[in-house]
Amino acid sequence: MSLIYLILLALVQGITEFLPISSSAHLILAPEVTGQADQGPLIDVMAHAGSLLAVLIYFRRDIGAVAIGKLALLQGRMTPGGRIALLVGASMPPIFIVAGGLVAFDLVDTLRSPLVIAIATLVFALPLWLADRYGRQVDTLETMSFRQAALIGLAQLFALIPGASRSGVTMTAARGLGLTRQESARFSMLMAIPVIAAFGLISLIELARTDGAAAGANLANGLIVAGLSTITAWAAIAVLMKLVDRIGFLPFALYRVALGLALLAFFI
Repeated sequence: MSLIYLILLALVQGITEFLPISSSAHLILAPEVTGQADQGPLIDVMAHAGSLLAVLIYFRRDIGAVAIGKLALLQGRMTPGGRIALLVGASMPPIFIVAGGLVAFDLVDTLRSPLVIAIATLVFALPLWLADRYGRQVDTLETMSFRQAALIGLAQLFALIPGASRSGVTMTAARGLGLTRQESARFSMLMAIPVIAAFGLISLIELARTDGAAAGANLANGLIVAGLSTITAWAAIAVLMKLVDRIGFLPFALYRVALGLALLAFFI
């Protein structure tokens, strides 16, 4: 696998992971569009690991507050960080319960096709725009309810469809439930931490169990992708958080429409 292709994969993952346009879809499509061989599961896992590190770095203050808040919860005290931890926790059960069952039956892999990606990219563009256009901007993480967090967690189930975008469906739900644009993006990214960490660990264990020798041989390539993905993901987060209040989510909805139509034209 060439260095240029590894750089391309890292850029794709880093830029798209936390934007509402589906990083998994872009990673699936990369070999289809470039004609390269599929990069394999290790590269995908390492690319997501880089994105995880980027969000941990960018939201390090929130992460620190959550860590302190968890300790305070054990002592019976509620802090802002502890409340964020509980909100994220309230959003997690659906994705872990349902995704665990689907992965166990290998049902998710059956959806990994360009046609599914194209349709999902188009279908989920309209709700993103509608929620941003008509949703109220009244709530922050300090005022949102556990009911709102649980509903956003339910919406996250759509992310199991390649092309739907985990960031996209959670931001759509958050905006529809009244969170501000910036807080919708913030909560979506904080939700990503346990999801990426858990499924990344599961993937690594499965990879080591089934094809450990190949994984070891590709480790150097994986580390390159992880490092570059960290840098590009951090930059993408910084740009999104700085501009989202001004530009809204319409540009991303339009991009999804353009990408979906291009995919249909290319693969059908």
